[in-house]
Amino acid sequence: MTEPPLPPGAGDGAATDVPVCYRHPDRESHIRCQRCNRPICPDCMRDASVGFQCPDCVKEGARQTRQGRTAYGGKRSADPRQTTLALMGVNALVWVMIVATGGYRSSLTDLLALRPKGLCVDRAGQVNVVVPEASCVAPFGTWHEGVSSGAYWQLLTTAFTHVEIWHIAVNMFSLWLLGPMVEAVLGRTRFLVLYVGSALTASAAVYWLSAPYGSTVGASGAIFGLLGALLVFAHKVGGNVQQILLVLGINIVITFSYARISWQGHLGGLVGGIVIAAILAYAPRRHRTAWQAAGVGLVLALTAGAIVLRTAALV
Repeated sequence: MTEPPLPPGAGDGAATDVPVCYRHPDRESHIRCQRCNRPICPDCMRDASVGFQCPDCVKEGARQTRQGRTAYGGKRSADPRQTTLALMGVNALVWVMIVATGGYRSSLTDLLALRPKGLCVDRAGQVNVVVPEASCVAPFGTWHEGVSSGAYWQLLTTAFTHVEIWHIAVNMFSLWLLGPMVEAVLGRTRFLVLYVGSALTASAAVYWLSAPYGSTVGASGAIFGLLGALLVFAHKVGGNVQQILLVLGINIVITFSYARISWQGHLGGLVGGIVIAAILAYAPRRHRTAWQAAGVGLVLALTAGAIVLRTAALV
């Protein structure tokens, strides 16, 4: 038998092309990335749903992947503390400005605190609720705005207003404890909706149930809303609600133990927080965002309606 002739170049030491890892040119590689088709060595192989990917494609895929969502549809916050810190910063800034301009005598306190009905303060500093706004002009006296006389911003600004240091200290400590936990569950946008919504329902309760010429300040209505929300979330997942109920019970006792504490605001914020949290937590998964928006919108519409009715009664 005769052997077939060798192909040209065979046996003369000529090298053949061998694929090498694009990140390690000194390593032979016969595996390719499923996305970019570049050869990769075992050290560069990353598990994929099918085959392997290179480190560069894994990073790019992570960048393009939609950010994770919370259990109730919100975008997961990278750091849930940031929103709480921002809210605390606004409260602290307003407090410093009020203290620097006279505390309870500051014009900022008069402007931002929730007062259901406007009143006139005469030159001697005496309150005169009989004098109408049109007659309360210099040099006779100064008019102090109320919600029913057009100062509707007070319904929100009251939740960012404090005068005494113990008041802001207690409220901000409570906000620091509760805020990040609630945002971790809801995401930033839904957390802010809950916080502001609770503040507004608290203000509506104060507007209806407190003395017409008194003034109310503080973030505690919104904070009670956060506490109510945690109660809803714990119940939703079948968790132990006893500790939350204990904390809530202690705060309710404190609320009704001191005459200067606004039980109206605490009650309104708690109810608002529970209702809004229930809407966010129990909304159907299908079209969940639309259900949540409609439910919260209805709560805010009813709150606005209650405010309008109270204004008509006070004017």
